[in-house]
Amino acid sequence: MTRRVERDERGSVTVMTIGFLVVIGLLLAVVVNASSAYLQRQELAHLTDGAALAAADGLDEGAFYAERTIELDPAASRQLVAGYLAGEDVAGVDVAVRGDTVSVRLERDVELPFAPPGWPDQARVSAEASSQLRRP
Repeated sequence: MTRRVERDERGSVTVMTIGFLVVIGLLLAVVVNASSAYLQRQELAHLTDGAALAAADGLDEGAFYAERTIELDPAASRQLVAGYLAGEDVAGVDVAVRGDTVSVRLERDVELPFAPPGWPDQARVSAEASSQLRRP
C-alpha cells in the first residue's frame, strides 16, 4: 500500500497574487509612459507644423523679382524658425531648404511619469514637417 504525502499549500495564492500585481504594475507603467510620450510627440508635431509654415515665409525676394522663380532663402528660413521657436523647450532643430520646399525636424526630451528602477526617466521624441511655396 502506498502512502500519500500531502503538501501544505498555504501561502501559494499570496505568491501568485504578488506576482500578478507586479506584472500589472509594470504594464500600467508602460501604458502610462507610452501615452505620455505619444501626447508630447503630438504637441511637438503641432509645433513643427507651425515652424515649417513660418519658414516658408522666407521667400528669396531677389530671385523672385529678378528671375520670377520661387525659391526660399535658407538663412531667412532658419531665422524665421528660430523666432517661431523662441521660448520653446526644443533639444534639436534641423532646417533644410531645397528650392521651394523647407523641411523642419524638431526633437525634445520628455519626462516620463513612471520610472521603475532601471528604466530611463526621459525619452526623446521627434517630429518632422515640410512646407512648399507655389505660385497661384
